[in-house]
Amino acid sequence: MMPASKYNSIQTTTTWTATLVLTVFSAAIGGTFQYGYNLSIINAPTSYIQKFINETYMERWDTGLDTSQLTLLWTCIVSAFSLGGLFGALLAGPMAVKLGRKKSLLLNNIFMLVATMIILARFLVGVNSGVSMNVQPMYFGESAPVHLRGAVAFSSAVFTAFGIFLGQVVGLTEILGAQNLWPYLLASNAIPALIQVLTLPWFPESPRYLLIDKGDRESCECALARLRGGEVPPSEMEEMLQEKERLTSAAINSHSTAKTPWALFKDKDLRTQLRTVIAASSAMMLCGNDSIYFYAYYIFLEAGIPLQKIQYVTIGTGASEFLSSILSNFLIERVGRRYLLIGGYSLMSFWSFVFTIALVLQSQGVAGMPYLSMACVFAYILSFGLGPAGVTGILPAEIFDQAARPAAYMIAGSFLWICLLLVGMLFPFIVKTLGNYCFLPFMVVCVVSALFLGFTLPETKGKTLAEITLEFDKKNSSGGNRPVDRPREAQYQMGKACSFTASSHEDEPAAKIEIQNSNSDNPISDC
Repeated sequence: MMPASKYNSIQTTTTWTATLVLTVFSAAIGGTFQYGYNLSIINAPTSYIQKFINETYMERWDTGLDTSQLTLLWTCIVSAFSLGGLFGALLAGPMAVKLGRKKSLLLNNIFMLVATMIILARFLVGVNSGVSMNVQPMYFGESAPVHLRGAVAFSSAVFTAFGIFLGQVVGLTEILGAQNLWPYLLASNAIPALIQVLTLPWFPESPRYLLIDKGDRESCECALARLRGGEVPPSEMEEMLQEKERLTSAAINSHSTAKTPWALFKDKDLRTQLRTVIAASSAMMLCGNDSIYFYAYYIFLEAGIPLQKIQYVTIGTGASEFLSSILSNFLIERVGRRYLLIGGYSLMSFWSFVFTIALVLQSQGVAGMPYLSMACVFAYILSFGLGPAGVTGILPAEIFDQAARPAAYMIAGSFLWICLLLVGMLFPFIVKTLGNYCFLPFMVVCVVSALFLGFTLPETKGKTLAEITLEFDKKNSSGGNRPVDRPREAQYQMGKACSFTASSHEDEPAAKIEIQNSNSDNPISDC
């Protein structure tokens, strides 16, 4: 039985609390929502911005830009977003360690609010997205109870899809997509930033960061109690204390337990986990989902939809990903992460194959093929939103401990943004070279991703980090990489005593770390 403490009468099973829900909204509206929103709002004013650039150049130099020069300049504007995202991903790790998860998200809004020139603005918007895409899932994963961890962390993908959808709606010519309103459209991303600046300070920091990184147990208990509806779950507190004890005994760093990316690459015990998140993050961009958004315009045009109506139909692509991400949010704690990833990429493989056949037959004038192509566009996006869009961002938070998590997000985020930049630059050449077969490379990526993740990724649903680590060790052992280290296995067995999925304490083994009594019977009396 657990030692007597102020936690003993508290149930381990917690539900969605008002504080947790509002924390998710406040963090996400200025976080991954901004990524999706800024990804889509740049599409509507493309021709207007190019005209503005050409006219400005004409005023200054008395000559206009030719088509190739204008295309090159526009490519620089678009690429600045990805380059900024890469810089933000590299910045996110040190910020999360030094400032904490909540303060990092708050200070990240500076990049959004000081953006001025178009190219500089897209770079700074990219930095903002790069930081939030890494820090926000980290913050969510460390603030949610295990049985809700997937749903809370998956909220990042829901808000990304919501941002894409809302950006498409706001970009309509009737709203802010008109020629004289495009500067206001691009500036509208300051509104979510202001909402976050005004609301997020009222919500707690990540409890794990407060206890393990900062060593502030009292603040950790206050934050945990607020997020759990006024009570501190005993098994959750015990598990965090055990992880802190393990990291301290390992003497990773006398002042900070955080690992560097280079140290993570050199750690043989974590190489399988690192390969998994690198593959998942790279596949998320190499699968071509963002490219199919670009290609949708031409598909809808070929389907006979009037040019002036295409912008309304295109909204359906954003709505499809938004709806599928909401559905996946309900499924993730029932189906599990592994099956959503494998199923998502398998479905994307199938639809990209059908899409290729439809494009080939469409070029031969077969009736009805443009409509089949339209169906494939929506099905492909739905499949992406169902699994890869959200589960990918959860993985580093679930399979790495507190010391390695920031560095893991830095590495995963860097590969994500590099792949986004490569796909954005290479896709026009792929279309020009392969024509109707341009989505076959994406089909290969989806097939390989489904197979690789199927063989390497264990199910993480409802499991503690200790149990997940042992699953990876077993896979490494069965794969012939190395035998399971028995001392290491024994070290992690303590995690079974503090699984958040337990319904009561009657069957729990004796705690290995005593949870000290507090002078106060109310864990949140001093919050």
